Amino acid sequence: MQQLESDNSKRLMQFLYTLRSRGVLDTNVLLAMEKIDRGQFIKGPFAERAYEDVPLPISCAQTISQPSVVGLMTQALNVQPRDKVLEVGTGSGYQAAILSQLARRVYTIDRHSTLTNYVEKLFLDLNISNVTIFLGDGCLGLPEQAPFDKIMVTAAAEDPPSILLSQLKVGGTMIVPVGQSDSIQNLIKVVREESGFVYEELFPVRFVPLVEGLSKN
Repeated sequence: MQQLESDNSKRLMQFLYTLRSRGVLDTNVLLAMEKIDRGQFIKGPFAERAYEDVPLPISCAQTISQPSVVGLMTQALNVQPRDKVLEVGTGSGYQAAILSQLARRVYTIDRHSTLTNYVEKLFLDLNISNVTIFLGDGCLGLPEQAPFDKIMVTAAAEDPPSILLSQLKVGGTMIVPVGQSDSIQNLIKVVREESGFVYEELFPVRFVPLVEGLSKN
């Protein structure tokens, strides 16, 4: 038992060291990522690789992003304790769980019922109560819950989606991967100001595409 606890402690220390070495320096983000065990979100043959800094396959031909990218995206979003956040692309639920530790309320939407059903059950088990999960077309966002302080898009669009931008508060921030192929994408930070939108290119990324409509699974 003591050996297992020691191994887990070493694994966590290495995990956090890797995050810091790759630029995740925000204390609140690191604390959230320390608290949320990535191993809870990866099942099957890839479970033993949960603490490596790599993306991994999950159900529905989707992926769970590498931890350093999750950390850097969350850091760039700059979530505050009173924020209402929209995540487009629930996936494994890992990013939403991280956001749950930083925001007042998180709304997350995915087109795959297999994933939304799984994450709903997982969040009950993990006692994460400030996240609401929707099955729907993420390209349309959640206009009935808008406006949002922050929007996180975890799939790549050809351009920052105008429908989602319209659901952002003045002063709010959206983080979105943008690119016309899966090999050339950049993470974009968009801030809504009174006079319009300000765009900042952050770093290269690789995400699954943002797809319209509902999936059959």
